Amino acid sequence: MEEDRRQDDDAINLLDCLVVLLKRKKFIITVTLGITLLTAIISLIIPKTFRAESKILPPAQGQSVSSQLLGQLNAVAGFNVAGAAGIKTPGDLYLGLLKSRPVLDAMVDRFKLIELYRAKYREDARQTLAKQLKAQEEKRSGIITVAVEDRDPKRAADMANAFVDEMKNLTRNLAVTEAGQRRLFYEEQLKEAKESLVKAEESMKGFQEKTGAVKIDEQTRAVIQSISQIKATIAAKEVQLKVMRTYATQHNPDTQRLEEEIRGLKEQLGRLGAKGGQNADTFMPTSRMPQVGTDYLRKMRELKFNEALYEILLRQLEAAKMDEGREATVIQVIEKAVPPERKVSPKRTQMVVIAFAMSLLISIIGAFLAEFIEKSKLDPENKERFEMMRQLASLRRSRG
Repeated sequence: MEEDRRQDDDAINLLDCLVVLLKRKKFIITVTLGITLLTAIISLIIPKTFRAESKILPPAQGQSVSSQLLGQLNAVAGFNVAGAAGIKTPGDLYLGLLKSRPVLDAMVDRFKLIELYRAKYREDARQTLAKQLKAQEEKRSGIITVAVEDRDPKRAADMANAFVDEMKNLTRNLAVTEAGQRRLFYEEQLKEAKESLVKAEESMKGFQEKTGAVKIDEQTRAVIQSISQIKATIAAKEVQLKVMRTYATQHNPDTQRLEEEIRGLKEQLGRLGAKGGQNADTFMPTSRMPQVGTDYLRKMRELKFNEALYEILLRQLEAAKMDEGREATVIQVIEKAVPPERKVSPKRTQMVVIAFAMSLLISIIGAFLAEFIEKSKLDPENKERFEMMRQLASLRRSRG
């Protein structure tokens, strides 16, 4: 009996719901169709957006460029990549480079985005561009998809390809690999050494033209050659030490070994040029050389020093260039972006379906709420409550 009564109650409740829906069907249909139609109109007004994609393959984890970039990027002066502290893979690194300020600024200038986006400040154009950039990495393959969304399909493709080009330019310009740092350092030092060598040659030439050629014995020439070679080697190794300190700590074994070599060379130079006394070297000390032209010897020593230094730096520069060539950042473009034929947004069908479902739900809830309020007003007790609520509301408004 009790079970039959429950079933009857459920049937009555279901019938009550159907009665409410039929009673308020005009309201439900009006609200649902109104919101759906409004959404459809809005979807037609919204401008079309196209998405162009370019796919690239960055250097693998094992390549020295990626490892050096990952370890040294934060130390590059004036460079800032958002979230660099969380970089774990080469893919994360290049995603960070794509969103870096140097790349975004280059894109803003290249496509005149301040005027295009009608931005008041460069920062506004940069932020708008960053929102339109959709870059992500496929974890399994390591392929990075560089996508740009824009109202113009051709411009979207051009910007996607330009992002890749600007990132390549940035990675080429950043001297963050060991070989790159050595090359830049040696180029500067070699330039200075060449200028010094030219000055020494001109000085020697002028001295000989003024005083006549001075012939010195072979022993003196050998001492000059040896001292100049050692001094040049010391100078070159000090340059190498400066380079190494840009990416290695003081406790690095290679740094300590190089410092020890420099100390040994300086001791050897001190013994070779010592004044008087016992000397274990096979060369005669400079203090006991015959007086064959002090000025000539000084200029000859300076010339030989600059020649030796220039030759050493030139060899080291060539070695650094070869290392840099082996470590070159090779970003392979798998697919260049092409103007898309289909829009990516607005998704009109999806918008209309969602609007229909949501408006139908809201209108049904509204129908039951209206029915509840209507029935509550017919109940004397609820009528008193509604009246009290109205009085309290009016009282608060008058106080306010």
